[in-house]
Amino acid sequence: QVQLVESGGGLVQAGGSLRLSCAGSGRTFSTATVAWFRQAPGKERDAVAAILWPDGITYYADSVAGRFTISKDNAKNTVYLQMASLKPEDTAVYYCAVRGPRLGRAWYEDYDYWGQGTQVTVSP
Repeated sequence: QVQLVESGGGLVQAGGSLRLSCAGSGRTFSTATVAWFRQAPGKERDAVAAILWPDGITYYADSVAGRFTISKDNAKNTVYLQMASLKPEDTAVYYCAVRGPRLGRAWYEDYDYWGQGTQVTVSP
């Protein structure tokens, strides 16, 4: 059974930083595409960032490019999202997600497993 557990969310002032972690079990991250998504109240879930397997290319939503960094530690089977220069509009529940190889699928599509989410709140 695959489980993804996010942590690191919280309340931070605008301009601050947070690092989210997502620890996985039941599915190795070393041969998986891993991603972060977020969902703000009343809005659809949006893709934030991903690391594609096998080439390791990273993708970011335009709204976070240059401020957020996704990384993963295969030895710890953990994916991270380092968030800097946070804005109130970054407030959302953040989810990690994992998928296997998906030829022809975009980086934000077709994920197999999801975590339960962690709340990030950015105050003005």
